[in-house]
Amino acid sequence: MASIRLSKEEKEQIVSAKHPAPRSILGFHEVLRSDGRKAWVIRALELKADAAMLFWEDQKAADATLMKQIHPDGLFEIVMDPRPHLYPYKLKFSMPEGEIIRYDPFYFLSHISGFDCHLFAEGNHHQIYRKMGAHPVEIEGVAGTRFAVWAPNAKRVSVVGPFNDWNGNKNSMHPIDTTGIWELFIPEILEGTLYKYEINGPNEDLHLKSDPYGFQMETRPANASVVTSLDGYEWNDQTWMEQRNQQKPTQLPVSVYEVHLGSWKRVPEDNDRSLTYREAADELIPYVKDMQYTHIELMPLAEHPLDASWGYQVTGYFAATSRFGTPKDLMYFIDRCHQEGIGVILDWVPGHFPKDANGLAYFDGTHLYEHADWRKGEHKEWGTLVFNYGRNEVRNFLIANALFWYDYYHIDGIRVDAVASMLYLDYNRKDGEWIANQYGGNENLEAIDFMRSLSEAIFHYYPGTLSIAEESTAWSGVSHPPYVGGLGFNFKWNMGWMNDTLRYMSLDPIYRKYEQNLLTFSLIYAFSENFILSLSHDEVVHGKRSLLDKMPGDFWQKRANFRLYMAFQTTHPGKQLNFMGSEFGQWKEWSEAASLEWHLLEYEEHRQIQDFCRELNRLYRSHPALYSNDFDWSGFEWIDLHDHENSVISYLRKSAVDVPAPSIICVFNFTPVPRKNYSVGVPDAGEYVKLLDSDDPRFGGSGFNQALEVFSDSTTCQGRSHRIVVDLPPLGCLLFYRKEQ
Repeated sequence: MASIRLSKEEKEQIVSAKHPAPRSILGFHEVLRSDGRKAWVIRALELKADAAMLFWEDQKAADATLMKQIHPDGLFEIVMDPRPHLYPYKLKFSMPEGEIIRYDPFYFLSHISGFDCHLFAEGNHHQIYRKMGAHPVEIEGVAGTRFAVWAPNAKRVSVVGPFNDWNGNKNSMHPIDTTGIWELFIPEILEGTLYKYEINGPNEDLHLKSDPYGFQMETRPANASVVTSLDGYEWNDQTWMEQRNQQKPTQLPVSVYEVHLGSWKRVPEDNDRSLTYREAADELIPYVKDMQYTHIELMPLAEHPLDASWGYQVTGYFAATSRFGTPKDLMYFIDRCHQEGIGVILDWVPGHFPKDANGLAYFDGTHLYEHADWRKGEHKEWGTLVFNYGRNEVRNFLIANALFWYDYYHIDGIRVDAVASMLYLDYNRKDGEWIANQYGGNENLEAIDFMRSLSEAIFHYYPGTLSIAEESTAWSGVSHPPYVGGLGFNFKWNMGWMNDTLRYMSLDPIYRKYEQNLLTFSLIYAFSENFILSLSHDEVVHGKRSLLDKMPGDFWQKRANFRLYMAFQTTHPGKQLNFMGSEFGQWKEWSEAASLEWHLLEYEEHRQIQDFCRELNRLYRSHPALYSNDFDWSGFEWIDLHDHENSVISYLRKSAVDVPAPSIICVFNFTPVPRKNYSVGVPDAGEYVKLLDSDDPRFGGSGFNQALEVFSDSTTCQGRSHRIVVDLPPLGCLLFYRKEQ
């Protein structure tokens, strides 16, 4: 039992907010008197108070019992005989500015169990976000907020906000044993309250920090956390969620529309502001549905201070950015997506974090989330810090954060940013600027273990979802399961395909015959990973020009090249991703500070580009040969890859064995020269129906090919016993399927 008397040192520590365990002094305690009888001792601190009184629920404030002042700076005590029942009591303080009546925070016991602490310490508390952070709750009939934060090297942690004049000597938190977790329940702190943590580091240096586990933050440039409850939203996506659990994404159509929500469409009549989450639900979702995309990928929506970072420098990993509304507004947006049959992928950034003073950097006065040695802990090019994946609690923070977005926001997948920077210790570092692993290699073994653990957790809890790696090197097994040595993602961006094909498409067609390997090389490795063919925001910024403007030639040729390229992407093995604006021929490079060029749709040429992209998505989703067998050689077969003189290639796409569907014949002419009577070998005799003509006049083409169907003949061609003879349009693609006999 606690001592009935405090030492002078203990009193001084309490009033100066330097006591290492304030609950051991303050609040309610059962003690033994000198004669062996039990007594209750209640101590309370209110700086600058002249007097304090205590009263219970069955008493009026006027009948409160006077407490003894045991330190002139506002420390009070009362010793009393036990009452029949223990329940929360109130304290009334006389202050120079008047009276204060409040509950005692230190009456309430910890809500974090020993098992919670054990799981967190070993890095396996997958729902630690339900314990850490700020949670509005009601305890014994008293409404308030539970706060918990990890700061193992701090001498003192306090919750500060307007409710205590941002004074760190008030509302000191209590440490839970030696776990490094500090917690406190503060009565009558309700939703909407601003707060931060004031942390006294090991060197007596003070740090004012936003909550790493906070669910909401102020809108930039302010950066306080906001007490928020994520409970209570009524979801209406049960059918979607049930179906998702039974799906295998690798066998489904995945056509992703990548969106930066702040610049997709702005409201010029309202100071050119961005759409809110709810406005986006009314405008973006119908647009994506009309365009036949299967998924929206949102560039990072976790809170970030700098618009120009596009969301890739995060300060609030558990906080949906307040730029566009509240957390429940984002839930509403995702719910609406699901009701319309659209999946939602969220960009996620576990590779690095900014140095902002309110964020994770030097969090408790030590290098807590980051490595202390700059050769492991800093990305100098980005001006950011690297997570210490070898620390259990840091790994737990990140894995739980990914699961949190699946859990509370019902997302359907994450796209993990900058995976290569995590895998390699020497990533973008010169000799002498990195430290080898224990075996002398450049592999970040701790990051590899983290990614495998992440993948196992995601697919354990959320089968049928996506976990996508943006990985730009030849690292083997990125999309293979951990049990066979892979990293465990189920998709990987194909950066090699993107680089090679964009280089090819930017060439004047007269030179393309010398570089045809740029088109065909990807098929050497196309089935080594589960690839997504990504044409992302990174390809239309920093002087790279828009996707349409990358294409060579005059305006007609640019559009024809663009259609040809989109058809090649859609029919190539792998899923697809395209950045917003490309689908209607955005001319300018993308800027996060301006809306897309929606006015271009006033012109027929841009409406035709949009129509073509819509039709491509429709065909893609309608024909299993284009998606059901993306990651096996049996789903692809070259017809001819050797006609480099004419810059023509052709191939077959075939559906999975258990998915009966016609194969698709794909023929591409990468020059502006129309080619009449071009022979294409086909596997079977019969009538072949034209499925798509990228040169169709309704898409802005020349209409060179007039045939709607073509019959094969028995002439041997390209190693096949039958052929079809077609008129190949300039800079055009033709797709055919064999009509059932």
